[in-house]
Amino acid sequence: MGLLSKKDSKLILDPLADNNPITIQVLGICSALAITAQLKPSIVMAISVLFVMGVGNVVISLMRNIIPSKIRIIVQLIVVATLVIIVDQVLKAFAYELSKELSVFIGLIITNCIIMGRFEAFALGNGPWRSFLDGIGNAAGYGVILVIVGFFRELLGSGTLFGFPVLGNPVTKTGLYGIGYENNGFMVLPPMALIVVGIIIWVQRSRNKELIEEN
Repeated sequence: MGLLSKKDSKLILDPLADNNPITIQVLGICSALAITAQLKPSIVMAISVLFVMGVGNVVISLMRNIIPSKIRIIVQLIVVATLVIIVDQVLKAFAYELSKELSVFIGLIITNCIIMGRFEAFALGNGPWRSFLDGIGNAAGYGVILVIVGFFRELLGSGTLFGFPVLGNPVTKTGLYGIGYENNGFMVLPPMALIVVGIIIWVQRSRNKELIEEN
């Protein structure tokens, strides 16, 4: 962070920890429930939101002085919808099977309240560079949680990572399965995503007493 001032660095670092949009602000929970049964979709969704929020914040910041206040929400929706369409088309062109797996959830990025919240709360009042950092920081904070949840759900629920077996073969009883280990099928069900997020929140707040006092 040597190239950034302390204030600019906080725009990226704060959402990764003490002001995480999922664990602290409790935003973007829907996608955390829907697409984190496997690690690969979790990473793709994180990258997609990173692109949409980073570019979107810059666009809104550049337009902030010419957007009539009465239609600012409509303009923000148009910007984010355009960026989401770009992401969707790129996935269909270069990762068609994955785009089918993510299905409607890429489109639902448009309704992600983290993105609209940052447009409204930050990009409309700050310059392009700081808005870009804010978008990248919040998207990274969101993405980190998705990747963590996806990692544990796929590993413990299916015994795989990126679809490759890492705990052994349950059919031939090799690896951990040879000593009696069984996959936890509950981990791939949507309620388990909420439980894993809850555990992350508990760990985070137990390490930072200030978060407990503030809430």
